[in-house]
Amino acid sequence: MSDAYHIPVLLQESIDAMMLKDNGVYIDVTFGGGGHSREILKTFTEKHLNSRLYSFDQDEDAIVNAEILNKEFNKNGNKPFCFVRSNFRYIKNFMLYHGEEEGVDAILADLGVSSHHFDDESRGFSFRFPDSPLDMRMNQKARLTAADILNTYDQQRIADIFYLYGELRQSRQIASAIIKARSTRTLKTIGDLINLLQPFFPKDREKKEMAKAFQALRIEVNHEMQALEEMLRSATQLLKPDGRLVVITYHSLEDRLVKNIMKTGNTEGKEQKDFFGRVDTPYVVITRRPILPSDEEQQVNPRSRSAKLRVAQKKG
Repeated sequence: MSDAYHIPVLLQESIDAMMLKDNGVYIDVTFGGGGHSREILKTFTEKHLNSRLYSFDQDEDAIVNAEILNKEFNKNGNKPFCFVRSNFRYIKNFMLYHGEEEGVDAILADLGVSSHHFDDESRGFSFRFPDSPLDMRMNQKARLTAADILNTYDQQRIADIFYLYGELRQSRQIASAIIKARSTRTLKTIGDLINLLQPFFPKDREKKEMAKAFQALRIEVNHEMQALEEMLRSATQLLKPDGRLVVITYHSLEDRLVKNIMKTGNTEGKEQKDFFGRVDTPYVVITRRPILPSDEEQQVNPRSRSAKLRVAQKKG
């Protein structure tokens, strides 16, 4: 497993926040390149912890990295590591399947897209590769692609995607341009999309605005917000008393959901109050302010620059 695949963000901070202990059950819901999972398993070994780690990922590329960890840590009859190829929205079902009815001690989520995906021309995640297909699927067995969205969704729905998930003020104009363009040809490549978007973005902000547009499409293709909401609700049910929810976010949409669940116990952020007027929530927020990467980490790993680590503990 190469660090070039995915350099873990806020690695030590997130592992420390999980408070790993003997006989613990843990979940890494975003396995990716396996950086965080490997560090958790190393801690098990170094501290002689008789604990278990379940790691989830829906991407086929993650399987190779999971096999490496299997060989490294699952040996001599000791099997602390289990890889589950699935979207993290189904963690509750899979934990019941694996016999973990009593719950888990910590759940870690690194919600960012790995650098590997941005660097893979065939996946269509980056505007650096104009000849790439309009794909953007995290699970390559899924049917919906970015091309499907741009070529089949109606104008209002396309505008909503760019506005809600990309926070682009020009969303209506962009949607109108897409509808007009697809009336004469099928949109197939990243270059097709770039050519449509460029007139709406000033040169000095083009990369940032382009990134927002691509983020919006990726979120829709992979149903990321819905999956995150389901995962967070399941996490609340799965965590044992005093269990930790440890989440790294990268943009305001996902960060808002995480803050809401930690503060109020629901993703909408609706406060429920008890008889005495106190907010009734299943969590104690550990990080009143998010933990940010150090200046050194941001220099070494540019992907970390927008990262925020939030931690909450299930009430006992």
